[in-house]
Amino acid sequence: MELKMDIAVGSTNPVKIAAAEAVLRRIYGSEVRVQAIAVESGVSPQPWGDEETRRGALARAAAALQRSGATLGIGFEGGLLEVAGEVYTSAWCAVAREDGVVGVAGGENLLLPPPVVAALRAGMELGPAVDAVTGGHNTNRHGGAIGAFTGGCLSRQSAYEHLLTLALARFLSADYYE
Repeated sequence: MELKMDIAVGSTNPVKIAAAEAVLRRIYGSEVRVQAIAVESGVSPQPWGDEETRRGALARAAAALQRSGATLGIGFEGGLLEVAGEVYTSAWCAVAREDGVVGVAGGENLLLPPPVVAALRAGMELGPAVDAVTGGHNTNRHGGAIGAFTGGCLSRQSAYEHLLTLALARFLSADYYE
């Protein structure tokens, strides 16, 4: 299904842009133009909990759509989730369309190692905490915690590709959501 489509991603992070390009070109074809728009998430630099992380994704999608005039605005937000005393990665994706319809998906929960959790509890953000433990550099702009702790079998980009595809279900199967 080839159609000309402008998409705005509410971030300049290359991982988020690459994830959006991969998914949208696979679904909508080569006529997709993805632009990076620097926007604020409206949440803390290191969101904790699904509610705050989801709110950041929604804010990024809405701001990207508003500032760009694109067909769709996409927001990705990475955060942390604590369950039964353990800390996991958490990520949310929101897709906003100009008519007000929004698709949202979340997940990609990876148990974080104790040294990373200790750094997080001391106030460090996830990317720098992973860098400090693994000796990496700018992990959040590459494979992310997921890449670092799955031995590269998965990556932050692949996680965001899954989430974006799930968030697009609202548009791809619209009849079921109306």
